[in-house]
Amino acid sequence: MSDIPLPPLRLKPREERRLRAGHLWVFSNEVDVARTPLTAFSPGDPVTIEDAQGHYLGTGYVNPHSLICARLVSRDRRHPWGESLIVHRLKVALALRERLIGTPYYRLVHGEGDALPGLVVDRYGDVLVVQVTTAGMERQLDGLLAALDKVVRPTAILLRNDTAVRELEGLERYVRPALGEPPEEIEIEEGGHRFRAPLGAGQKTGWFYDQRDNRDRLAPYVAGARVLDVFSYVGAWGVRAALGGANEVLCVDESQTALDFVARNAADNGVGDRVTTRRGDAFEVLRALREAEEHFDVVILDPPAFIKRRKDQRAGEDAYRRLNQLGMQLIGRDGFLVSCSCSYHLPRDILVAQMLQSARHIERDLQVLAHGQQSVDHPVHPAIQETAYLKVVFSRVHR
Repeated sequence: MSDIPLPPLRLKPREERRLRAGHLWVFSNEVDVARTPLTAFSPGDPVTIEDAQGHYLGTGYVNPHSLICARLVSRDRRHPWGESLIVHRLKVALALRERLIGTPYYRLVHGEGDALPGLVVDRYGDVLVVQVTTAGMERQLDGLLAALDKVVRPTAILLRNDTAVRELEGLERYVRPALGEPPEEIEIEEGGHRFRAPLGAGQKTGWFYDQRDNRDRLAPYVAGARVLDVFSYVGAWGVRAALGGANEVLCVDESQTALDFVARNAADNGVGDRVTTRRGDAFEVLRALREAEEHFDVVILDPPAFIKRRKDQRAGEDAYRRLNQLGMQLIGRDGFLVSCSCSYHLPRDILVAQMLQSARHIERDLQVLAHGQQSVDHPVHPAIQETAYLKVVFSRVHR
């Protein structure tokens, strides 16, 4: 970025309080459009954000067509928004992962949690998967790729810009290589074991690193148990359960591709004889297992987000309630339920309340044993509640 001052984006009186308290977002109704009309900006334009008196708050980027019309990226005048700042933030993010995780398999950048709003980067050894979700970050794409090459030196980068949230920013959806030739599948190391997952054809960015810490604590619950892993994807929970000492694991998913990877991951880790798969809609499979009078010692429920927007709230909450009840009905006289939600709009206390309601509906008792959240490579920004999205409840269900 040049030394030319960035155009100002002026806020209305007192609308700077949230930013001063640590938040990074500016909403369109907080802008003084008389002094700095949003219509004067193009999506992704870099700006200096000012309070109503013209005092400097920081630099960032703007999108006049989005409800979140600006994102503050830097509060330091010496380091404005641009490629050099991205390099610095990547180095800071990398240092944290190298200290806490060590092996090069993790989420390298987690958006606002790493002070790089609009950016997700997952690392699979020498392969990076990049997801850009804002016009401002898209504008910096060339600089971002150069910064990643400088800091990480990957052999391949895949742009996985196919998420629906890009449409809210007026961005097209696409998937394409940005460096080298990304492989069709990637390898991951987790808990001292190796796994494989599809890359371009996989879910999200290929692997769900956010559950790593929760899967690490699974072994005491599953030793010697019969385990049901619902919404298994490629078997991260289920295969880890077998590796943790489970006698039998059934993985359920709608995707045959995902289940093929379950079988491969189980075989590669020497537990193929204890892991089986079943393809189908989760709710339908759970009902069928109940009708067949099947029982499990441990049921793991890790569904996709049922509540993506506030308008989905009632239907989503009902889906979580039904899912937990179906899962509990398959637990023997005394067993464990691991219930997860990646919906930010479902608070943890509501999830627990739904679990209790489900337990009482089928005349079972529930004990909450432990709570989990997203792994350390998905840091939470304390001023932005939306970054604390993952809830995991380890519980005991008994009569």
